[in-house]
Amino acid sequence: MLLDGKNAVVYGAAGSIGGAVARAFAGEGARVFLAGRTRSSLDEVAGDIRAAGGAAETAVVDALDARAVDEHADAVAAVAGGIDISFNAISHPSVHGKPLVEMELADFTDEVLTAVSTTFLTARAAARHMIARRSVVILVFGGTGPPLRDYYIGGTQVALGAIDLMRRQLAAELGPHGIRVVTLRTGGIPESIPATSSARADIERMILSDTMLGRAATLEDVGNVAAFVASDRARTMTAATANISCGALVD
Repeated sequence: MLLDGKNAVVYGAAGSIGGAVARAFAGEGARVFLAGRTRSSLDEVAGDIRAAGGAAETAVVDALDARAVDEHADAVAAVAGGIDISFNAISHPSVHGKPLVEMELADFTDEVLTAVSTTFLTARAAARHMIARRSVVILVFGGTGPPLRDYYIGGTQVALGAIDLMRRQLAAELGPHGIRVVTLRTGGIPESIPATSSARADIERMILSDTMLGRAATLEDVGNVAAFVASDRARTMTAATANISCGALVD
């Protein structure tokens, strides 16, 4: 298996993307530590993993709380012997559907500050334990893309772009320690859009219309690519993006 013997921490593991990646990591042999804010949702994902024969442990962690993140990383490293993979997929507060010129400052900056803060905190906590291990990886979710012209997306694009810039800086500083940093980019995952969203149909059509393959990435696709990128088979990949957009994002 690709990740046999690896220890992986997934923040936002109860969400659709975090859960998909956690299941994929476990399916490839990793021992997965699920972190999030809601115990019941985390336990549900952990139950799926265990039912499939995988190993999963849960912890309630606020990924915006520096002390909580550091203490959790310390605890994982103590129990498992180290951290090999860190992936952050927590949700960011967003205000969509309103032009920037009509938004309040906080509505725009909250998402950007959340994205930057949680990426920094979780990467820092993991890296402190990864430096001695080498052959380890930090995965981030986001990346840059063309601005949307037919849908108001608030601070989301800026937040994802900031994460991508952080990936480059982290890769440059951590590379000498054998730590890889890679961004996963999708261009949108229809499955991850809440069924209750009034804009779901419009967003799904927009995602599909931009792809070259006429389909969009699924949650399973994201999990499979994440598992490969986290494995030693992708050991030459760092300061890079894994494009899972079905051609919607062109580098």
